[in-house]
Amino acid sequence: MIIRKMHLSRRTMLRGLGATLALPLLDSMVPALTALGNTAAAPVRRLGVFYVPNGMSMPYWFPKAEGPLAELPPTLRSLAELKDRVLLLGGLADESANLVRGGGDHARSAGTFLTGVPFKFTGGADAQASISMDQIAAQELSKETQLASLELGIESNAMLGACDGGASCAYTNTIAWRTPTTPLPIENDPRAVFERLFGTSGSTDKAARLDRMTRDKSILDYMSAEISRLGRVVGPRDKVKIDEYVEAVRDIERRIQMAEAQNTRELPVFDQPTGVPTDYAEHAKLMMDLLALAYQTDMTRISTFMLAREVSAHSYPEIGVSDSHHPLSHHQDEAAKLDRLHKINEYHFQQFAYLVKKLASLPEGDGTMLDYTLFLYGTGISDSNTHFHDDLPIALVGGKNAGIVGGRYVRHPKGTPLTNLYVSILGNLGVPVEKFGDSTGPVTTLRG
Repeated sequence: MIIRKMHLSRRTMLRGLGATLALPLLDSMVPALTALGNTAAAPVRRLGVFYVPNGMSMPYWFPKAEGPLAELPPTLRSLAELKDRVLLLGGLADESANLVRGGGDHARSAGTFLTGVPFKFTGGADAQASISMDQIAAQELSKETQLASLELGIESNAMLGACDGGASCAYTNTIAWRTPTTPLPIENDPRAVFERLFGTSGSTDKAARLDRMTRDKSILDYMSAEISRLGRVVGPRDKVKIDEYVEAVRDIERRIQMAEAQNTRELPVFDQPTGVPTDYAEHAKLMMDLLALAYQTDMTRISTFMLAREVSAHSYPEIGVSDSHHPLSHHQDEAAKLDRLHKINEYHFQQFAYLVKKLASLPEGDGTMLDYTLFLYGTGISDSNTHFHDDLPIALVGGKNAGIVGGRYVRHPKGTPLTNLYVSILGNLGVPVEKFGDSTGPVTTLRG
């Protein structure tokens, strides 16, 4: 790390004509004494939880044997070159899903996944669960960031009323709960996420928003003078970081504008919200890039991401699976159906792997952004045909400073609470808790 006398605040913003742009973490934001080792700098640590619905094609998820990973199982093979960052965990269970008095297994799965507490069965607006693990972390880590957390997804959360088994759609629309009575809705519109990160025209009026969306000028053009000025005073390595970051922001703006132009033409037919790409992979990649920017600028350190909703009926003809996802998940152990379900599971994981690889390529401190990030990937149903909530498919992915030793497959005693893992994760994030949900203590397997 290059040591310079100039020191920038980590909250430095570029401003121009009402627009603001957060900066990525630069060497100039680390005080010289800290860089020399005379002052301890608190490491930046991030947590991202990725949720997939409708269970898993289990024969393709777990390796054949415990221990070091010679190779990743088929569902996860898109991270083959980073298998040393992958820790597969078996034996974990979400017993709280079995204790909900009413509702379908899918609502129970998502509704208890990050809380570890049975929710109140209701189909009305009086939904009640418990604060989720990610929000425990957000309460502490948001002291250093502008946004406490981001809740992202691909499918719309517009479903209201009762969903799976008569349970409130609040239990299937999100996995994040700020309080027992405050579910945090996911956002699937890239434009809305972009504006949350970088601001809007200054008004929530629909006409003003549409005017902002149709401008040809980029948000970056309004602050070009500020960007140029900063480039003249920072070091060469910081200048490279700024240039790469600015190019990433400009690329996302361009892609959002393209999606909006396409969807404006298609709205009368498909009734799709402006800014949401019609192609699943394109949509997912855009959302992953926005999340990477949120991390890169330290706007937030906590996120959840639903790659689809529970009971999703989405089909994926682009990968040769025309079946609706949820009906296909009831595979009745038929090999052909298990194979097609696996293709969907693998496709979802590929979208996640794109983000992991991106963070692994972005320098931060003495390593990469992935070195300071922990991802949890999984679902609250194992075998999708039986709807069991035990031996869940759970993977942790992270770097050397994320609190795990990867390249392994570890099994826990049958029925080990999933919340025991959460106690350990929170401890690694610097947010120690003695108990969470139905936990019985931390797991001791994360570091080997």
